Amino acid sequence: MAVATDREYGLFINGELVEPASGELRDLTEPATGNPLGRAAMAGEADIDRAVEAARAALDGPWGKTPPTERSRLLHALADAIVANRKELADLEVRNVGKALSSVKAEVNQAVENFRFYASAIASIAGRSNQLGGSLLFYSLKEPVGVAGQIVPWNYPLMMTTWKLAPALAAGCPVVLKPDSATPLTALRLGELASEVGFPPGAVNIVPGPGKTTGAYLVKHPGVDKIAFTGSTETGGEIMRLASGPIKRLTLELGGKSPSLVFADANLDDAIPSSVWSIYYSAGQSCEARSRVLVERSIYDEFVKKFSELADRLRVGDPLDPETQVGSLISAAHRDKVHGHVEQGRGEGAEVVTGGAIGEGKGAFYPPTVLAGVESSMSVAQEEIFGPVVTLIPFEDEKDAIRIANDVQYGLMATVWTGDPARGHRVASRIKAGTVGINMPYTAFPGIPFGGYKQSGFGRELGLETLDLYLETKSVLVSTSPKPFNPFGL
Repeated sequence: MAVATDREYGLFINGELVEPASGELRDLTEPATGNPLGRAAMAGEADIDRAVEAARAALDGPWGKTPPTERSRLLHALADAIVANRKELADLEVRNVGKALSSVKAEVNQAVENFRFYASAIASIAGRSNQLGGSLLFYSLKEPVGVAGQIVPWNYPLMMTTWKLAPALAAGCPVVLKPDSATPLTALRLGELASEVGFPPGAVNIVPGPGKTTGAYLVKHPGVDKIAFTGSTETGGEIMRLASGPIKRLTLELGGKSPSLVFADANLDDAIPSSVWSIYYSAGQSCEARSRVLVERSIYDEFVKKFSELADRLRVGDPLDPETQVGSLISAAHRDKVHGHVEQGRGEGAEVVTGGAIGEGKGAFYPPTVLAGVESSMSVAQEEIFGPVVTLIPFEDEKDAIRIANDVQYGLMATVWTGDPARGHRVASRIKAGTVGINMPYTAFPGIPFGGYKQSGFGRELGLETLDLYLETKSVLVSTSPKPFNPFGL
């Protein structure tokens, strides 16, 4: 599946690429250059019906009959296929999303590890049993919840697809997955690879399309038993409303405005470059980006100076260049939205220390931007900008740092930088976030539950706990008494 500007990409339904019922195609462009990338089919309601029908047939047929050991083998085989096609997948992702190749390579590696982890985790799917009294036996069964509808965003198309697919398939659920209509290519290729390694038709279905129509129809579809969504808090709220009638099971991984807390006793040689990476590594287009850096006042001026110097040194440009550190934003429209946030912050009194201007030339690039002198009440400190923009906020003491860290509607990720281990654990326990790092910036690893507090959503991904979100527990009670069962004494 080579990248070609005249390529038409179909929907992946029931084990093959098919044309959409409506014939609708969307032109895809490379965000970094504006060059055409091909055309992708857009699914409508009829296509969702087809995909759900295929998934239910797989659940009632070959996929539902696939034993755990074979599911494990297939997940490992799909991981092997990603390894064998990693260069093609990375190239597709860079061209379709515009992010730097250095970031995409790491994401492809995690895609492999996600399937490896859940291939092994299948062994943990088990019920339990117990003898209740002298003549009552109890045992439980773990069964797939049914057809899983999954919706992934444009910022991590391949990696988020594997976050969703791997646990669902491990649990025995067939999947209808909707990638963002602008970035469907690696998900479609993954569907092809799943078929090539032996997943039965209908186990994996990939149906790009607009969220407001195709996504909404998928959420409401009576043949879908569970929805997993990653995206904005606003859209997550709408999904909750749509799913409330049929009482569908939900996993929502939503927005973030995550803080780094830098105390005066921190090792700044670690804290500063790590904090730079924590906001700019995906051009800021990441839900867990540490976009608020809270710095103890006694070191604030020094921190602003050194942080800004490092931000200025980041290499922004051609995302296919291995030396590039910050690639393009997803589109010119999104770049303009990011710039609008910066201008609003400037109007509220924030100081633009570096960046903050749209450059000339092709592509949707925006420079790493540093806003200093920010107060927690400012819009740039409260709203998710989703771009390479950081707000540097001073704090007075530990209590003040925790107050500011929790003073947002989100609670996804946080990082604490301190030379005092006791403080690190103490502060971590008081921050309302799903993941807290102490003196390390990294966020998501297979095996470590990932998800949010407050309006960052609910449910956890990447962990063993995730399997339970795709499983039903059935309790079975058995009488072992030799006496007749006659509770009414008739």
